[in-house]
Amino acid sequence: MTETRCIHLNGKEITYTFKRSKRRSIGLRINDSGLIVSAPLGESIQSIESLLNKKSNWLIKHLTHRETKQSTQLNWEKDSVFPLLGQPWHLTLASSGNIQMSPGEPPTKEHKPITLPPHQTEKFVMAWYNKQAITCFNECAERYANKLDVPIPPIKLSRAKTRWGSCNSHGVIHLNWRLIQMPSHLVDYVVAHELSHLIEMNHSPAFWCLVGNIYPDYLEARKELKQFGC
Repeated sequence: MTETRCIHLNGKEITYTFKRSKRRSIGLRINDSGLIVSAPLGESIQSIESLLNKKSNWLIKHLTHRETKQSTQLNWEKDSVFPLLGQPWHLTLASSGNIQMSPGEPPTKEHKPITLPPHQTEKFVMAWYNKQAITCFNECAERYANKLDVPIPPIKLSRAKTRWGSCNSHGVIHLNWRLIQMPSHLVDYVVAHELSHLIEMNHSPAFWCLVGNIYPDYLEARKELKQFGC
């Protein structure tokens, strides 16, 4: 038997999938669909909810992590939201008839929503993302290069699955294009981090001291960035 149930944990309403089966203990699992609770056939709802309350901090932490990661996953269907520097943008049709990207809440009368085949939406949006990323990352690199008193390095876009940025021995900085979706302070952190490698090609105390000198809040930004995965 499977059903959908709700519970309030730490003041937040949590919806979860509830299953009963021939098992000996209560199982908690979080996947792309959310929280799944599996319980023995004779287990009372009271004892199940008691366990959920005991595990509330763990559950909220991992469910929030899941929601944060999902917020950056792109959907090419109608009315999709495309984050740019942490703010929502939409694919719209201007009064001139041109297809464009519009910021803010869902489109208004001046910026009508438009439906394109998914492959055309992807092509248009990705070209827009790449253009925005190159402009933003280069401006940010120039700013932090001046702080470090180093030459402005070449910036290349990356599609790496496991890292936000890298700096090679030739002084070329690669930045994940998805970084343009993140809030601007996280872009600043990654750029400051990678440019610091132009001086310290390691993660020694001297390196982190260098990062801290140009981006004092790096510990908080580093922690926040981990919520988005890569």
